[in-house]
Amino acid sequence: MVMLTASRLGSRLALGTGKTEVKDMGSYTELGSFFKEGILSLGPGAPSSQYYPFDDISLKIPSIGRFTEAEFMDSGVRVETRKYDMKESRSMYGTGSTQLLDFVTEHTKLVHDPPYLDWQCVLTGGNTSALDLAFRTFTERGSYILVDEYTYPTAFETGYPLGIRYAAIRIDEEGPLPEHMDEILENWDEKTKGAKKPHILYTVPTGQNPSGATQGLERRRNIYRIAQKHDVYILEDDPYYFIQMLPSTGSGKEQLKPSAPTSPSAFVETLVPSFLRLDTDGRVLRMDSFSKIIAPGTRTGWVTASQQIVDRFVRAHETSLQNPSGFSQIMLFKLLREGW
Repeated sequence: MVMLTASRLGSRLALGTGKTEVKDMGSYTELGSFFKEGILSLGPGAPSSQYYPFDDISLKIPSIGRFTEAEFMDSGVRVETRKYDMKESRSMYGTGSTQLLDFVTEHTKLVHDPPYLDWQCVLTGGNTSALDLAFRTFTERGSYILVDEYTYPTAFETGYPLGIRYAAIRIDEEGPLPEHMDEILENWDEKTKGAKKPHILYTVPTGQNPSGATQGLERRRNIYRIAQKHDVYILEDDPYYFIQMLPSTGSGKEQLKPSAPTSPSAFVETLVPSFLRLDTDGRVLRMDSFSKIIAPGTRTGWVTASQQIVDRFVRAHETSLQNPSGFSQIMLFKLLREGW
């Protein structure tokens, strides 16, 4: 197994971002022994929770499988969150991030089960934010990255201001062609291109925008093999993963629909394995989002990668995003962990 290192991949910006003093102070205040003595640090600029002007939030969520308006009105369940729920043992949700992060980490293990040991997850502000940070982490101005010849426009709009250039891989109905990816990398001329050979592949493997292509298992395996051959790191942008269409037969009125899976594990078995599931080297950064499967306004997602890469995301978040909105986090947690 070949484990990639952040120093081989990271930009000067990413490698130069260290821990913040304010974050380090947390170990001595609310999360540490000083809290027991009633000491509240003024360093982070956060008031005492007793002064937060929100005492409780009430949410109505649908019962599983009952999503029509009539069903929702008839069977929806109302859940409530209050300021001191965790302190008073009414809920396991407290300061945020940790509980939702634990949920998505367990979810990732159940669905993708990355085949190496030091993988981790980190919450993001959605896949657009995660992609911007990935570009800043892995590229320098003037770098080339590999992309499908037709791909998600925001990938270009995010990269151009950073000085990123793109090497286009031809696609068919299943997405990028591995043989053309190999050809590009084999014949790369640094003098002609004015840049080193690309070491990053950006791809949307499921329901690709704009082509709609979904890469089959063998296609993904072949792309991964080419990535291994040329030491390419894969950015797997996969917000549509859970809305794959099951295969069907027939045509017109005679079309046969497959029977619905009988359990969550049976449903997962119907999905094409992700690049993360195939990743024996730690060369995949997977971007997941709640936008396409829950609600885009949550602006919440997560990234899965090796520990050293996740560490770079954490350091960058400390001086930018911090964390997704606490209100979004608690609504998602109440829905997914305590509701469903």
